[in-house]
Amino acid sequence: MSMINFSVLEKRLPTDHKAFLLASPIEHIVIDNFCELAPLERALNSIPDPEVVGANKSRDYIFAKNKFEKSDFDLLCPEFARLKTELMSPRFEAWISALTGEQIFIDPSFHGGGIHQGGRDSFLDMHVDFNYHPQNPCWFRNINILLYLNKDWQREYGGQLKLADGRLEKPHATLVEPLFNRAVIMFTRDYTLHGYDRINFPQGAYRRSIAAYGYTQMASEGKVRTTVWYPEQSGRVKQFLGRHMPKLVRIKSALLGSGTNKNK
Repeated sequence: MSMINFSVLEKRLPTDHKAFLLASPIEHIVIDNFCELAPLERALNSIPDPEVVGANKSRDYIFAKNKFEKSDFDLLCPEFARLKTELMSPRFEAWISALTGEQIFIDPSFHGGGIHQGGRDSFLDMHVDFNYHPQNPCWFRNINILLYLNKDWQREYGGQLKLADGRLEKPHATLVEPLFNRAVIMFTRDYTLHGYDRINFPQGAYRRSIAAYGYTQMASEGKVRTTVWYPEQSGRVKQFLGRHMPKLVRIKSALLGSGTNKNK
């Protein structure tokens, strides 16, 4: 049985392609019922509590809190293994390329992706993502795919995805509720700001999603951009670090390598 609801996605592709390109404030689309319901619910039940099993924390420094990552999510259950296989399949590559108008494939290593879990008081400051794969410098990071896994989410829990256009002097954020089986697909450009405010999930509950990153093969290496942070309502020191973090990360990576690779 398929995990991704391919038949529905392919049927609505012409309409969704236009909606993606014309969306505001940035190019994106929100798709509910992205996967078949029953297998996705079974997969959800296989996710361990990250604090109990000692999962890897995100290496987003002061710009995130209590955010856990696991790139090899396919090892948790057959349903997640199937989902990963389908995300890397020719059928999905054809669909995502037609949706965005770009030639895209999914990173098989899920570098920085996989299961993301936000724990107590978790937040992720507004940012734009790195633009070239750290291990494959000719792979241009073109899109994010975020599949939310939050059953019975309520507005008071917070954690809505915030999207904003960084080209504007005062970007106004659009909020997307992180509902179970809802996918958000967005370009990753130097203006595609996104993040989420501090959450208030019940004790023992987590803001959960699967993150997959789509790349385009380029003929040569491009100008590398590491993640750039735009923290809102923060002090001058944090704002200064946000602007200069790319330079600091480049120095750290040159000396110590990428810590994100360890978040298996």
